[in-house]
Amino acid sequence: MQNSLHTSDVAVVGAGPAGLSFARALAGSGLTVTVIDPAQAADLAQPSFDGREIALTHGSKQRLEALDIWSRLPVDEVSALRDAWVFDGDSRQPMRISHRDGGAGQLGFLVPNHRIRQAAFEAFQAAGEAELMDGRRVVSVVRGESAHDLMLDDGRSVRARLVVAADSRFSSTRRAFGIAARQRDFGRSMLVCRMRLEQDHQHVAWEWFGCDQTLAMLPLNDNQASAVITLPHAEIERLSRLDSAAFNTEVSERYAHRLGRMELVSERKLYPLVGVWPDRLVAPRFAAIGDAAVGMHPVTAHGFNLGLASVHALARRIQAACSSGRDFAAEPLLRAYQTEHRRTSGPLYLATGAVVSLYTSNSLPARILRRAALRGANGLPPFRRLIARTLTDRHG
Repeated sequence: MQNSLHTSDVAVVGAGPAGLSFARALAGSGLTVTVIDPAQAADLAQPSFDGREIALTHGSKQRLEALDIWSRLPVDEVSALRDAWVFDGDSRQPMRISHRDGGAGQLGFLVPNHRIRQAAFEAFQAAGEAELMDGRRVVSVVRGESAHDLMLDDGRSVRARLVVAADSRFSSTRRAFGIAARQRDFGRSMLVCRMRLEQDHQHVAWEWFGCDQTLAMLPLNDNQASAVITLPHAEIERLSRLDSAAFNTEVSERYAHRLGRMELVSERKLYPLVGVWPDRLVAPRFAAIGDAAVGMHPVTAHGFNLGLASVHALARRIQAACSSGRDFAAEPLLRAYQTEHRRTSGPLYLATGAVVSLYTSNSLPARILRRAALRGANGLPPFRRLIARTLTDRHG
């Protein structure tokens, strides 16, 4: 056990994509930055497949380009997300959201989460300005007026003038700064895996709200797709234990053979569905970003896009403060960040909750309402354009 004090201008807790992107965004600011994470550097450099495919908007692509992350993604693993179709029940007439409604050649891009993590770590290392304390966990926080001390599990401590939490939606760092969060457990779990399709998906994403299940299909290259199946946890556990042949048969049936037979080509990963909305994003010399700032249900595919938005909103204010010689962790600066990010994430969080409530209810009024909503939305070009431009991140 060591007993030493390490000082830094900024301490980032969490070396996921948001934490690493934020550290990279501070390059050139003149600030000393320390990133703390319990994972070893070797695991951060070569993260394992986790099943999640991230739908990125055009705006997120631009932010990743600016952070030197986009160019590091394997070209053959970036899939086009051209259009999106939303089905309800056994209806064969979906609401169609076209890339033309979004004013772009495609709605967005699909990238494996582990590849984003890998590219973010490479960009972080290439910048060479921030320090990584890997294999270390923050066990407690001693808060001060001008700086905070983060006590680590090896006996060392990190003193920082600004602490940034990027340690998941269940952030223990956020909790240590006295910020409560409202959690919404949706009572379901999600199984994600890659499937090979018999028929061409034409790079169209599906969202299908059926009886007692929600299905998504995210188009990948080589006529593969990410199957996203949401069910009560016991059903998800049963599905995850099936052998490959039985799994292929059941999943093909669940997707009603609309794209023919589906064949498993990856591991199956399970995730509980819990939404998290913190009461605040900031405290004196503290801010939360990424999932620590808002934990989204994946149905609207905006979680990581919001995480990048939080990185951009906070980092650009800090960079501007450093350029003008102002306090980069001043309370007005942090509150301005909170206001901007809440304005962006709040409506999406509330709308997502409403969508999930409506489309997972099996009551007759809910079924009638959602069927009518999809038919009405499909016949309203301005509404489709609004959704498409939200997906593409091109608001007009």
